[in-house]
Amino acid sequence: MSEAGSLLLYRQPESLGASRDLDLAIELLRGTRRYAQDPHDPLATGPMLRIYQPLPTVAFGQRDQKLPGFRAAVEACADNGFAPLVRRAGGRAAAYHGGSLVIDHIEPDPDPIRESQDRFRAFGALFVEALQRCGVDALLGPIPAEYCYGEHSVHAVMPGEPDVRIKLVGTAQRQVGSGWLFSTSVVVEDGAPIRRVLTEAYDALGLEWDPLTAGAAADLLPGLTISEVEQAVVDTYRRHWELRPGTPGPLG
Repeated sequence: MSEAGSLLLYRQPESLGASRDLDLAIELLRGTRRYAQDPHDPLATGPMLRIYQPLPTVAFGQRDQKLPGFRAAVEACADNGFAPLVRRAGGRAAAYHGGSLVIDHIEPDPDPIRESQDRFRAFGALFVEALQRCGVDALLGPIPAEYCYGEHSVHAVMPGEPDVRIKLVGTAQRQVGSGWLFSTSVVVEDGAPIRRVLTEAYDALGLEWDPLTAGAAADLLPGLTISEVEQAVVDTYRRHWELRPGTPGPLG
């Protein structure tokens, strides 16, 4: 992850559909191959940041679809109004919806695996900082029995309930030979549907977890909005990169 460089900032105006949103991230990642051959190729993907509000989605990990309860989990998601999809990255099922932000950071890199674990730490710290800018007392580290367990989960403690820790940010990454994609989802508003759909999906998959770990930042700081968190994310990024608003070549 290079700092002090320049990133194209693409604020996607609306969701393209649950499946198309995920596919576009992979297409942009593959565009780093063109960038490696010719940085001036109009269809190439250079260093960029994409931010959008998704439609209700449960993004299963590839391991999830091998479990005997996967079909039932898919049906449970659909019954709750969430599109069940399988992402091309690691981890377990994670959920997000219109009260969430998805942030895709894509960079060309001739050796994308070299810093893959460092990225989890670095981006975790970045999103802790962004949420703290909004007044959320965010922390970095795993939560016992959290959904989509991660060593660098961004979470916060429920005010007045020190035993309740809510996961606020989920991360995943994917690499190709020419670059990497680090995708982050931040649940900002309306945590109840996230908790409900994950409860039913994880029950169907036979995976143990604590439903109290699912929720939204606004559960901790009532009144917090998507626009406030988005601006805090952009402001935090500006501390590390120069941001150039625009549209990536493949979408232009």
